[in-house]
Amino acid sequence: MKVTDIQVVQNRKPVVLPEAWQPAWMMPDVQPIKTMGFAFIQILTDEGVTGVGPGGLPEPVLDRVKAALVGQDPRYVEAFWQHYICQSGGRGIPGRESLGGVDAALWDIVGKVAGKPVYQLLGACRDRVPVYIATTQLHSPAEHAQEAVAFREQGARAIKLRLHRPDYRDDLAVVQAVRDAVGPDMDIMVDGNQNNWSPSYRHWSRRVAMAMAKTLDALDVYYFEDPLPLRDREGLRQLADAVEMYISGGEHAQDLFEHTSLLLSGALDIVETDITLGSRLGMTGAKKVAHIAEALGKRVIPHVATGPNKGLHLAASLQVAATVPEWVCPYVEYIREPPALTPATQQFLLTEPILFGADGCVPVPQKPGIGIELNDAVLTTYL
Repeated sequence: MKVTDIQVVQNRKPVVLPEAWQPAWMMPDVQPIKTMGFAFIQILTDEGVTGVGPGGLPEPVLDRVKAALVGQDPRYVEAFWQHYICQSGGRGIPGRESLGGVDAALWDIVGKVAGKPVYQLLGACRDRVPVYIATTQLHSPAEHAQEAVAFREQGARAIKLRLHRPDYRDDLAVVQAVRDAVGPDMDIMVDGNQNNWSPSYRHWSRRVAMAMAKTLDALDVYYFEDPLPLRDREGLRQLADAVEMYISGGEHAQDLFEHTSLLLSGALDIVETDITLGSRLGMTGAKKVAHIAEALGKRVIPHVATGPNKGLHLAASLQVAATVPEWVCPYVEYIREPPALTPATQQFLLTEPILFGADGCVPVPQKPGIGIELNDAVLTTYL
């Protein structure tokens, strides 16, 4: 089997959201977002097997990937990862663009050839994974509390709240309202979003972050994500040492070595691996990080991006999460912000959306490869 071509499939017609959306991590500088787009990678072979993976590539990087893979056996995934994604010793394809989607598409081929979902080939540990509901906007305390109760009634075990209000005390009021509404029956995660660019927002000092951490810890918050910029490892380590809850982050970390360093330094208790946001990770790297975390007694919780690519991204992330026990990977991110961000707007590329059940878990997709089938009838309306 040989690779014959690599393509980036991208929407030409915008995906119109049912309601404008303003992500918390860009507030107050973001204008209401009314449309979204998507892109995914297809790897074609001479035996008619096509692999798909989330994310796109600019033309110059795509040309370099083609030069690396066309004519090669796509089943040599580790070889591609070592030489072109890991970039050990200065090798690899230059640029910060993510090659994680290429890695996922190669694994998709491996699974399809074997006739099995990837997690069974990597060593299955479970076939259902708990999710936390990741909210994405800033609302009033009462609105967030009402939403949390609704998600809990649908079966969700955990919810993530975003902080990015001008006054951090208003952020705390939201967390308090949600804890009062759901009691001890739901894990609450909190994302400080202090690692995101937002020029008009007054980012926290270490002192404010510490005060926030101690107050949130008293509210029995499960983890505190990005309470300081990722580069401030000393500040993050101080927070991790001062509280019982987990300090989390790392979705912007770029490679296996940065994830490992964050864990070894004590800056993070949980690393949020992302198979496509970091240019040198992919499914292969995410699996390696999970085992490093396991050896260190730490945890991983996959970050899953917002947008119509979410179905592909979630499916590939679940294939990795299902290969480690729940204590190593206790949750996977599941974004919900109705009516703007729902399975109808985030997973329409799939013939079968990945939905969480009454037990708060999602099933690991069982089709060969990363487990999904593209909805060609819907897809063509955007091309």
